[in-house]
This record gives sequence, structure tokens and C-alpha cells, in this order.
Amino acid sequence: MDPRATLANLLALLLSFALSACGSAPSGPEVATPAASPAVSSSGTATTAAAVSSANRLPAAVTTAVAPGGPAPAAARAQAAAAAAQAPVQAQRDYVLGPGDVVRVNVFQNPELTLEARVSETGSISYPLLGQVRLGGMSVVSAEKAIADGLRQGNFVKQPQVSVMVMQVRGHQASVLGMVNKPGRYPIEVTGLRLSELVALAGGVAPNGSDVATLSGQRDGKPFRVEVDLPNLFGATAPSADPIVLNGDVVYVDRMPVFYIYGEVQRPGALRLERNMTVMQALAAGGGLTQRGTAKGLKLHRRGPDGNVQVLQPTMDSTLRDSDVIYVRESLF
Repeated sequence: MDPRATLANLLALLLSFALSACGSAPSGPEVATPAASPAVSSSGTATTAAAVSSANRLPAAVTTAVAPGGPAPAAARAQAAAAAAQAPVQAQRDYVLGPGDVVRVNVFQNPELTLEARVSETGSISYPLLGQVRLGGMSVVSAEKAIADGLRQGNFVKQPQVSVMVMQVRGHQASVLGMVNKPGRYPIEVTGLRLSELVALAGGVAPNGSDVATLSGQRDGKPFRVEVDLPNLFGATAPSADPIVLNGDVVYVDRMPVFYIYGEVQRPGALRLERNMTVMQALAAGGGLTQRGTAKGLKLHRRGPDGNVQVLQPTMDSTLRDSDVIYVRESLF
């Protein structure tokens, strides 16, 4: 038998074994057996071509088994999606320049182009070589790019490196009034400032302040007013309950709700009314009864919706309201 034919048959058998081990069968007819060796030319060209064709199919199968799309690419895609979702949030926090803001513009290695200016009511500043440059409604990064583009396109500076610094925030402010530690007007230095953050800037609620803050302003040209329960913001309530403060908004914190107790108690006077406070808790807050006091025959004075004062006979589990007055009478025995 021709040695070359024997070698070709041996290669074909080895290739068939490799394909079966990989779990894939040849797409063409079965591999020729030694009886078919006369069909092989003396040069072995046909057998070699078939072997090369089958060998080319084997790496394709292996490549498919380890093709991309496994756990690592999936994790990468998840990270990219999370970054894309976070990008608008980060962009939303950038401060937007407004009328009244004082900005300082510096151009690297060009001190003659340094300028400190106030943004006009039209949202523009007068800048050397460029004239009126509109910055109102832009973020700091966008303002830097606008000035740099103007200097480059005018052939004043080949590669300008511009930095814009906000020296004073006057364009976006909100007021905090009422029972807070530091009432006043505060700049909104970042877009998306929450009411709780503004109250924190004002030093927090004063000891005699209420738990409810009122936010008023304008939304879409219409009056806007909402009452926010501050303690609930840090409980199970969704973060959306913490509204965003816009330019010109006013936050007002009322005084704390109180009730009054007098008569035969240890500490008569005005006391803070806690949530869902009962008459029994009110007596405890007043230091309890004196030696001559009695819990029988309590009187509760409450002002009704019509403005008239009603005298009620409360129980120990009765819930108090703002400005209620409790009278504890003297025991007869």
C-alpha cells in the first residue's frame, strides 16, 4: 500500500476521533475507510484538502463555545447601564448660572483676560474681545466651553484653557423663615437641592419648632404649596416626599403645637403636644397630680371650627389637639 495513502487515512481517523470528542459530527459524508484509499490520488491532494476543511471547522466550534457574552461581559453591561442611569443624576446636581451671580473668569497664561463680572438680568456678561457672552442657564463647565470656543474661533488664543469660578451666588436663592435656628436667604448652589438640605443649612428646626415645614413657591407659573412632615422623611417614606427647592421658594416652620394644663398638677403651663398624645400622657408631662388633685372630673376646653369653646369630659385615653386646655380640679376628700 502506498505510504502516503496510509498516512492520509491515519490523519482522517485522528480527525474523526477529535470531532467526536468535541461532540460535533462532520457536516459532510462519513470519513473514508481504508477500502476507499484507491480514490486518493498519488499526491494525496484530496485527502489533505478534506483534512484542512475539517480542521477549519474545529476551531470554529471551539470559538463558539468560548464566545463573548458570558458572565464577565454581562457584568460589564450592567455596570455600564448603572453608570448611564447615574449620569443624569450627577448632571442634575451641577449649578446653573443665573442673573445676579458673580463669576471670575481666568485664562491660563493670559492674565489680561482675567475678569470678575456679575451676570446681568439678561443672563450675559461683557467679556474682553468677545463682547456680550450669554452664560445664564449654563452650568460652569458649559460656560467655560462657551468662552473658550469664542477665543479660539476668533483667533485670539490658539488653545485657551478657561476656568470659571462662582464667587457669589445671587441668581438662585430660597428663604427659610419661622422656627429655625438661622432664618434667612440661602443660595441654591446645586440643582436638585432638597427641602431637608435647605433646613439643614438654616441650622435645623429650633427646639420650639414644629415637625411640619411648609414649602411655597411657583411651579409652571402656578402657585405651589406643600406641607412636609420632616420626621417621616427619614422613615419608610419614599425619598420623593422630600421636594426639590427652586429659586424664589419660601420654607416656613411654624411653632410647635402646645396644650395647656392648670389646676392641681405639679408643673402647670404650656407644654409641647406630641403626636397622638393622650390625656394620661399630658398629666405625666405636667409632673403628675398634686396631693390635693384628682383624676376624676377632668375638664377639657377645646375650640371648635366655629370658634366657640367646648367643654368636654375626657377619659385618660382621649387624644389631645393643638391648643387644648386641661383643668385638673381639687379632690373633695
